[in-house]
Amino acid sequence: MTLSHLEILRTVPMLAGVPESDLAALAKATQERSYPAGNTILRQAAHGDAMYIVVEGQVKVLLIGADGREVILSVLGPGAIFGEMSLLDDAPRSAHVVAMTPCRIITLYRGAFRERLRASPDLSLAMLAALSHRLRRADERIRALSLLDVNGRVAHLLLQQSADAGSDTFPRRLTHQTMAELIGASRETVSRTLRHLTDRGVIAIARRQVTILDRASLEAAVRPT
Repeated sequence: MTLSHLEILRTVPMLAGVPESDLAALAKATQERSYPAGNTILRQAAHGDAMYIVVEGQVKVLLIGADGREVILSVLGPGAIFGEMSLLDDAPRSAHVVAMTPCRIITLYRGAFRERLRASPDLSLAMLAALSHRLRRADERIRALSLLDVNGRVAHLLLQQSADAGSDTFPRRLTHQTMAELIGASRETVSRTLRHLTDRGVIAIARRQVTILDRASLEAAVRPT
């Protein structure tokens, strides 16, 4: 069954607690588009005037160096938003966003959003909370990359996925290569670290999911020595 845009907005964490009347007004101003895997949805430094919500599929937010090397900042799935900073300022896009799988994306443009923002304190608070969450995640990522070894960075990523899923068992959505690009390591090192964690009984990896068996060991690994 295909959900309406209003029903989709109800599932977006950023909009939790926003009154139904505000969600209904926003839903009327949304547009939907599908992207094949590999398509670029946003380009870094391009003009931005819209926010996007992932309905189906996965996207990666990344920077591309002058040598063509990709640095993945985050991987986003259904219910996640991106491009929201452009709703508040006129600055260029800060990163590329590329479809990792076939995606359905809802677009909400700045004009309609700002109009609703002026009339709704609840929506304003939701936006502030979303930006605060983004900053906290950025701080956590900087801390992990700066202070932790590869084992700690892998543990941090696993704990983050668990927190996002709200469970110690979560879908296995990231390849070893993607994990490596997220934590600044090689694919071989990530594979070796995951195998070591599995052999020690800290995690269990199935075809479609990962389960944390020993959370205390992962949490110990993310505490800088």
